[in-house]
Amino acid sequence: MQNFPGVGVSPGRIIGTIRQMPKPVSEPPAGEQLPFDVTAEEATAALKTAAKAVHDDLKARAATVSGDAKAVLEATALMASDTMLLKSATKLIGRGTSNQRAIWEAGASVSEMLHNLGGYMAERATDVLDVRSRIVAELRGVPAPGIPASATPFILIAEDLAPADTATLDPDKVLALLTAGGGPQSHTAIIARSLGLPAVVAAAGVDQLPDGTEVYVDGAAGIIVVDPDESQRAAAAAWATTASLLAAFDGTGSTADGHLVPLLANVGGAKDAVAAAGLNAQGVGLFRTEFCFLERDTEPTVEEQAAAYKGVFDAFPGKKVVLRTLDAGADKPLPFLTDATEPNPALGVRGYRTDFTTPGVLERQLQAIARAEQDSEADVWVMAPMISTAEEAARFASLCAAAGIRTPGVMVEVPSAALTAEAILREVAFASLGTNDLTQYAMAADRQLGPLAALNTPWQPAVLRLVGLTVEGSMAEGHNKPVGVCGEAAADPALAVVLTGLGVTTLSMTARSLAAVAAVLKTVTLAEAQELAKLALSAPSATEARAWVREKLPVLEELGL
Repeated sequence: MQNFPGVGVSPGRIIGTIRQMPKPVSEPPAGEQLPFDVTAEEATAALKTAAKAVHDDLKARAATVSGDAKAVLEATALMASDTMLLKSATKLIGRGTSNQRAIWEAGASVSEMLHNLGGYMAERATDVLDVRSRIVAELRGVPAPGIPASATPFILIAEDLAPADTATLDPDKVLALLTAGGGPQSHTAIIARSLGLPAVVAAAGVDQLPDGTEVYVDGAAGIIVVDPDESQRAAAAAWATTASLLAAFDGTGSTADGHLVPLLANVGGAKDAVAAAGLNAQGVGLFRTEFCFLERDTEPTVEEQAAAYKGVFDAFPGKKVVLRTLDAGADKPLPFLTDATEPNPALGVRGYRTDFTTPGVLERQLQAIARAEQDSEADVWVMAPMISTAEEAARFASLCAAAGIRTPGVMVEVPSAALTAEAILREVAFASLGTNDLTQYAMAADRQLGPLAALNTPWQPAVLRLVGLTVEGSMAEGHNKPVGVCGEAAADPALAVVLTGLGVTTLSMTARSLAAVAAVLKTVTLAEAQELAKLALSAPSATEARAWVREKLPVLEELGL
């Protein structure tokens, strides 16, 4: 029995046959020159036409999806029209290089530059390589690389999936996602969770298995087994029954003794919000407002923004909706707001900090939020990303007050914010922990890198201590201000119990995870959750923290979580 251990990122126990992602577009021959009957101008025009076709195709596909998938496709589309990429290729064509070879070499140079920058910009390196392959395929008149077509459902395997692929896969055909590379916060992992597909990443060697091989996948345990035995077949059969039980959330998050833990949804727009409301989310814990700004050369007007925000508010009348103000920068550059030449964008001008360099954009966004709130029945809370100091928190609160926003808050993503939570929470009404970035910054580990997957987990005792310090700060001086979690950690049912035990007041996640988290929370009392939190904090490693807590929660095994 061949076993491929990896990092489980989305639960589910599945047996199926595999299909490997097709091999990538072949590299144009080194030194390939322009054909004698084609001028540099003609070759450049053909390249620009192909790049526009790729851009338009990705934009069209983005228009058919929402949430994470939409954001991923729009970001990839931006790369297809990237001026640096096309200018580099045009220069090479001017020296006699064929347009296919030129875009290939230009893509390699831009990708290497982004990779060397590290952090969020390194995440865009994969996008560039994906885009250049699509442009070359367009120039050749052959199909772009993508997910294989199949008449029957299958388990998809790849070295890693391009963002545009993960964003458009058909969950009716793809049973599970397995990758040899990537990390727990890679595009593959995020899209798998949003679609409710079992997924395992960083499973070295799995991309060498031949098509048609039957495998067993446990997306919670991070296990892939070739030629499954009877016990694994029984586990998969049991999951098929359990999955239907975990598909419905009754709209009340609480522990077994009635301690309320509202379970909220992370959304990217009105379509997401309507879907989350249909799954009985108790509100919105993270409304990513970037969708209003992506793919634009100019700032959207206050009126345009207000209309977009109101679409989300209207899905949750009388319920809490927490907006994150524009989190531009790093992996979400905007031409009218951010500087793409920063040497280290993950540590640069992003989120709230863009107001230092481009004042006015944040204030106009707050005006739009306040206008949308006036015309809705939602309970609107607003938080700023990348707050590092109490001084920043105080200034953001004053901007909110000037706009007429009653409930200002902060994202705790920077370790300094957790360490000084008491001072920061004197200035604002609430905090929300973005565990994805908090983990990345606390562990100094790029969240996209497979080799660092073991470091980049919110089960790290250091990260849990930062969560605990934030909660402690919220209760100082008798304030008892709310502290939520809106990072992917909230979608892990076992970790949700630990976070509740640490004193977190709300949990926000992809809407598909609500039912599973609710089911596990209802099996423990608050006192038991507090004991499990202490147990996790006492562990010497993330691996042991997770294992020790899971051992005390037998319901996870029963439910296949």
